[in-house]
Amino acid sequence: MWNNSIASFGADSPWCLPAAFALDLALGDPRWLPHPVRIIGLAATYLERAFVYCLGRTYLAGLLFTAVIVAGTWAATAWGIAAAAAWDWRAGLAAQTVLLYLTLAARDLDVESGHVYRALAERDLPAARRALSRIVGRDTQSLDETEVVRATVETVAESSVDGVMAPLIFALLGGAPAAMAYKAINTLDSMVGHRDERYIRFGWASARLDDLANLFPARLSRLLYPLAALACGYDAVRTWRVAWQDGRKSPSPNAGIPEAAVAGALGVRLGGTNFYDGVASVRPYLGETLVPLNREHVRAAIRLMYCASALTLLLGLGLRLLLWHAW
Repeated sequence: MWNNSIASFGADSPWCLPAAFALDLALGDPRWLPHPVRIIGLAATYLERAFVYCLGRTYLAGLLFTAVIVAGTWAATAWGIAAAAAWDWRAGLAAQTVLLYLTLAARDLDVESGHVYRALAERDLPAARRALSRIVGRDTQSLDETEVVRATVETVAESSVDGVMAPLIFALLGGAPAAMAYKAINTLDSMVGHRDERYIRFGWASARLDDLANLFPARLSRLLYPLAALACGYDAVRTWRVAWQDGRKSPSPNAGIPEAAVAGALGVRLGGTNFYDGVASVRPYLGETLVPLNREHVRAAIRLMYCASALTLLLGLGLRLLLWHAW
């Protein structure tokens, strides 16, 4: 039964995920490894050409493209773990742990936003803009310090869901195959889930699937961020209130919730006008300005991200252990 469980999900041990979380905190994104997300992106690039060549940039082509990438990622991950487990059950556990670790991005988010923070601390605004451009899609070349801080805080808040909390939730539900399939969904959304003429039809399925995959994790953040705020010494009631009142204002069904929660916790106002390739995009305001944005809010947002992520892990493991003993 133990080996069958490993073959199905890679491992049935509840300790693989906390070990993976610890690896992410310690090592971050290993640039020297062929990261699975990069492999997914490379496969998507070639398959996009094939599907477009055969079916054009149609809804059907995009739907089949998305299904093949996501299902293929799940199957490849499950097969790899099962193959390792067939050799030795400890190899199965190790494979599960490493692959889970590669789906998490808490440390990387900390490192990248930290580059922005340090540049601002050194009063090097051009360097801060360059560092910010690596983690956001908006134009950064003319942002002042306040706008650089706003963009960084918004990115940390939004990425806390799709970079950490959602992979943890999918991992708790279905191990590394489910978590890696989620990363495939997230990768496809960033690659083709755009509303421009090129991808409005072909990328529709990827964008909608990403919205659906993040639906529960984003709403869970509405509950966990107030607890994280309380643990970090911020106003939990205000965090809760702003998350509920302003989280639904965003054009994205999910991104506005963690952004509003962080705005409420820090007592700042997020949102406003962003520029993408010179085109203005007006986003609704989230929260209220109790204190002006400053560079220390970047570090505060990171602390909240870590705390909310740890709470996600602890809550999920608690439920998992209850089910483990119940069975």
